[in-house]
Amino acid sequence: MNAAVPGTWAPADDARHPRRAVALWLFAVAALIFLMTVIGGITRLTESGLSIVDWRPVTGALPPIGEAAWTAEFEKYRQSPQYRLVNRGMSLDEFRQIFWWEYIHRLWGRLIGLAYALPFAWFLWRGAIPPAYRPHLWAAFALGALQGAVGWLMVASGLVDRPSVSQYRLVGHLGLALVIYAYLVWLGLGLWRGDRPTPRDEPGRRTAPRLAILAFLTILSGGFVAGLDAGMLYNTFPTMDGRWIPEHYGTSVPWWTDPFENLGAVQFHHRILATLTTLAVLAVAWRLVREGRPLVRGLAVAAVAAVAGQFALGVATLLAQVPVTLGAAHQAGAVTLLTVLIALSHAARREA
Repeated sequence: MNAAVPGTWAPADDARHPRRAVALWLFAVAALIFLMTVIGGITRLTESGLSIVDWRPVTGALPPIGEAAWTAEFEKYRQSPQYRLVNRGMSLDEFRQIFWWEYIHRLWGRLIGLAYALPFAWFLWRGAIPPAYRPHLWAAFALGALQGAVGWLMVASGLVDRPSVSQYRLVGHLGLALVIYAYLVWLGLGLWRGDRPTPRDEPGRRTAPRLAILAFLTILSGGFVAGLDAGMLYNTFPTMDGRWIPEHYGTSVPWWTDPFENLGAVQFHHRILATLTTLAVLAVAWRLVREGRPLVRGLAVAAVAAVAGQFALGVATLLAQVPVTLGAAHQAGAVTLLTVLIALSHAARREA
């Protein structure tokens, strides 16, 4: 059948099969989201996220043009808690520096929206998307729209009384970005490689997805570290200023806020989860390298390299008191590890 005619398909083993074009599109959008997580990390590290105090999805695509526009934008920022409590006396030139990171962050979000919506409409019109995948791609579209709203709710939390965004909303924003990213990568792999399930006793079929979930939780715990600037505390390793458990651990009132609001506890839990993730990846990879299929073995080795590099980056970032360059690299390393574990999970659950 002619793949160029809407609603028709080429043979499933044909390299020109339209599923692969759809897969490449999903991988490209996922790559943009990957970069977005790094840009978002830099925005947080430079404390730039509150420099734009309103949300204009359409007109906000253009930056201030001319001195009068810059002055008006700066005046709006001067009314924010961050300026009044943290950056009082900041010059217009200094404001421009933090403005551009948040502007790039928001502009990149718009770019992702267009990169998803326009090809999606095209592929739907051409009939290139298999029926089983259409609900998933509509769901991803809805999650993307939700992410924009969640992002603004995060920023809004720092524009009323406090001079920083809520760590809960920051983690929600990061978590949703990673869910969308993982969803697109998984769907792309299914379209590229096929969806033939492996036997239930296939090595890694159950353990590899659990590794991906553990890595996801570790990244979320890192979001709390970033949201509270907890990485600036206890800049020693492996102990925390000579203690294995930080001082004042478990002293928050009410007690259940301790893992989310006690800076020492937040950093401690991130260390524990990072260590567990590293050990779990090494243990599972050891088995998969011996028993898995060639693709699974290769991805298991890649997972070991990714987790070792990420652990080393985390320690270096902590010891250096979270410079922007290392912090951004640590963010990129986290998503790289998650990507490898998603690919490993897919390979262990789907035949090549």
